[in-house]
Amino acid sequence: MKLCTLEHNHLGVERNGQIANIYEALQAHPAAEVPATMDELINQPESLPALEAYMQTLEQTGPYMHAIESCTFGPAIPNPEKIICIGLNYRRHADETGSPYPETPILFSKFNNTLTGHGSNIVVPPVTQALDYEVELAIVIGKTAKQVTEDEALNYVLGYCTANDLSARDLQMKTAQWLLGKTCDGFCPIGPFLVTKEDIADPQNLALETRVNGEIKQQSNTADMIFTCAEIISYVSRHFTLKPGDILLTGTPEGVILGLPEAERRYLQPGDTVSVHIEQLGTLTNKLVNAE
Repeated sequence: MKLCTLEHNHLGVERNGQIANIYEALQAHPAAEVPATMDELINQPESLPALEAYMQTLEQTGPYMHAIESCTFGPAIPNPEKIICIGLNYRRHADETGSPYPETPILFSKFNNTLTGHGSNIVVPPVTQALDYEVELAIVIGKTAKQVTEDEALNYVLGYCTANDLSARDLQMKTAQWLLGKTCDGFCPIGPFLVTKEDIADPQNLALETRVNGEIKQQSNTADMIFTCAEIISYVSRHFTLKPGDILLTGTPEGVILGLPEAERRYLQPGDTVSVHIEQLGTLTNKLVNAE
């Protein structure tokens, strides 16, 4: 299933190019055990079959059905306990930045203030002059994971999303800790959709792409990851517990602005439109704007 979070935290489900607003549908056609919000679904993952069955009862022309382009999207996962990111996790990205391949996953974090949705405007904070894009596959955890093996790891996944790990490179490189350049407001757009794991046969074989104002900047495949999704989940769960709704950003491929020769770097500016796309998951688009 392709799920999303709509305005007012309503749960949406994509069907035939439209979005069913489940909250609105439940007002007209009540049904027990059907979640009305993404938070309810995450806290009760056993409700997913009930949601699938409920979708079969809805008319394609009902008033709760909306064209995708008319919808206002929130972040696909609105309230994670944790947003854990993996640095330098693509071989060719490490190559372009002149960095050695890490021997263990490099972890850093973002916070919920960074979350925003597809179609939202993102303010370029005046404290940076070096804003960069990073298309990333996001893993969303579906059940509590602690000390899980790599063989078991993908069983703990609820689904996958497209994300953009926006990074202020000048702030990021001020110190050895990357946090400052990663956590400005709106620096983690995610969505539009959460695609449940049953629909993704192999998360290690998905094409990724970034376009800025329509021009391709990044183009790669998750097969280039140094640490796989299963390895990341297992590694993190051995150090701290992952909870339902937690987000793991799995790194970005080559093609970032930082990887260009210094004279060729044109960092993102207000007015730019950035679209990040992952095969089977969809395209996430945001426009950058000036601070008011």
